[in-house]
Amino acid sequence: MALVTTQQLQDYYDHYRDSEITFSKEITRILNVDPRQIYVKCNGNQWPCIINSTSLMACRIIVGVKGGAYQMLSQKETGPVSVRFCFSDSDKQMISFFVNGRVSDIKPYMNSAELSIITITFTQRPPDDLIERLGTLLDANANAMRRKEERIILNPDVKRRLGLSKEEAIVQIQGVPRHCIIRDLSFGGVKIIMVGIQKYVENQQALLQMRFEEPGEVIQVGGIVVASSPIEGRKDILMVSIKFGDKTVPIAYKIRINNYLVNLRKHVMTPVETTEQKLAAAKAAQEKAVAAEKARMEAEEKAKAAAAAAGQAAPEGAAAGQAAPAAEGQPADSAASAQEAAPAQEAPAADAAPVEEAPAAEPAAQEAPAAPAAEPETK
Repeated sequence: MALVTTQQLQDYYDHYRDSEITFSKEITRILNVDPRQIYVKCNGNQWPCIINSTSLMACRIIVGVKGGAYQMLSQKETGPVSVRFCFSDSDKQMISFFVNGRVSDIKPYMNSAELSIITITFTQRPPDDLIERLGTLLDANANAMRRKEERIILNPDVKRRLGLSKEEAIVQIQGVPRHCIIRDLSFGGVKIIMVGIQKYVENQQALLQMRFEEPGEVIQVGGIVVASSPIEGRKDILMVSIKFGDKTVPIAYKIRINNYLVNLRKHVMTPVETTEQKLAAAKAAQEKAVAAEKARMEAEEKAKAAAAAAGQAAPEGAAAGQAAPAAEGQPADSAASAQEAAPAQEAPAADAAPVEEAPAAEPAAQEAPAAPAAEPETK
């Protein structure tokens, strides 16, 4: 079984809970059911039984009308009932569990007087092991119809993912086995290269045998040749298209193809999501860079506007400064003129000071007594 996530298990339960699977020999082999370990349990006793069919909501078991299981389960008040499922995994380890339920219907099995089929409706969600096995099978059947024509072209990686041993296979046409090479395949058909003559191949029944690994098995799928054409340059080698019949495709082949397509979808979606995240991050970084550049340009424009405003204010301030002294300034100008004139007048005084020193005053003092001498002449 392929690895299944919790979300996928929930999807299986939501989509296929009411889909019923009949336990044919092929289904029993595909699911690795151990029919000898299937029991029904009631009131502390358990009896072997056969599972006729099951879904994720109920199962139908077959018991003999003369056995203790029928006698106990056919009573009106049976009490809780549980069915024991048993599977084997790829390592041949046994997986068993009980699913609780209640008896909801009892009727003869195919009008037999010795066998009875009892329907047990589950009272709780079954274990994940049962959901995984039934869900995988039901999902393969659903996709076989929905994705019938989706082609898978073979290459070494695809071959490994499919578990296909090799591209070479055996095809029987008109009962004659022929070697062929598989080019591509799908739920609904296959395209092969083989040696043959075109007119003896077209519209003939064909049976393709393919060998798979993990687990090792040979799967045969029947169909009809719907088209053929010679390879360029070789008329004896044909490209043949075989269409499978809807009822001839084994469930094992459907599960192989479905597992590949489901895993391919997971593998492809992860890079797409990563790319989208990268694109979103790049877009966010670009928007951030654009916003930063816009803010820088706005800041530069604001700085330029402020500088221009300051440049206009400076001449106006200078003109105002010149007009204010003109209005107030005649006192200021006269004060400045006085200050300039004062040193000009003081400079000669400073230079004349030595001339009018004491020797100049002494003759004046000597001339003063001469005045009384002139007075007697007047008298």
